Amino acid sequence: MRFRRLRAWAATAAAAAAVLATTGLVAPAAHAETSPDGANDWKCKPSFWHPRPVVLVHGTFENMAFNWQKLSPALKKAGYCVYALNYGGPKDGPIQGIYDIPSSAGELSAFVDKVLASTGASKVDMVGHSQGGMMPRYYMKFLGGAAKVNKLVGLVPSNHGTSLSGLVQLGSLLGITQAVVKAAPAAGQQITDSDFLKNLNAGGDTVPGPTYIVLATKYDEVVTPYTSAFLNGSNAQNVLLQDKCANDTNAHVGIAFDPVAIKFVLNSLDIWGPYWPINCGNPLG
Repeated sequence: MRFRRLRAWAATAAAAAAVLATTGLVAPAAHAETSPDGANDWKCKPSFWHPRPVVLVHGTFENMAFNWQKLSPALKKAGYCVYALNYGGPKDGPIQGIYDIPSSAGELSAFVDKVLASTGASKVDMVGHSQGGMMPRYYMKFLGGAAKVNKLVGLVPSNHGTSLSGLVQLGSLLGITQAVVKAAPAAGQQITDSDFLKNLNAGGDTVPGPTYIVLATKYDEVVTPYTSAFLNGSNAQNVLLQDKCANDTNAHVGIAFDPVAIKFVLNSLDIWGPYWPINCGNPLG
């Protein structure tokens, strides 16, 4: 049984790597443990204009090297101390974000503590994609993270779940088999009305203290309906990508590489933010 599981993982990892390579979206490094450009400089110290380090949290079936190859260097160029982690997967495996979500939140908690100790900051800002925009809410609600997070910016987060077909669609986009999608605990926990999501959202979507900012796209084929990404709460701000740039057709995976979304994140993290006008034709200047 164990051999069959290992053999299945090897086949899945190979398929995923092949598909991601053909998309042109993957950094040249072969290992998922490679940090994206601009991230994990443990000598970085926050500045007056950018007083909080930024922690990037990847999505389901993804990894930090793939998910943040565009946003991480953009944040570093803007002057932020940037940090990224892998969680919820086998060490150095290309497929991450698949294990039990509360356990993954524990990994995030330990990583945030490491970032705070290194930088001397009292709080971090977070940017998460898909599961990475939802899982930190568990950390903030149940693991004491609310006192350590200033803002959570979620790109197409799975806050209220999606259908199994949506998660299978994500697996197909990333070259991962339907069987693995169904077998991953985190996939099941993100299905609408799962026990995990009922517990997470019980008593309100947000907790006092942090600011929650959500960016959704009406073309999302994974988090469906796209409105399930939105949060309720006085400290939550929900934005539809097409309300900013009507002709932007980026969907679930592509939004992490979208210059408009990257500019939105930069605006949201800015201490004078959350949003400044975005030039849809040339968002990054």
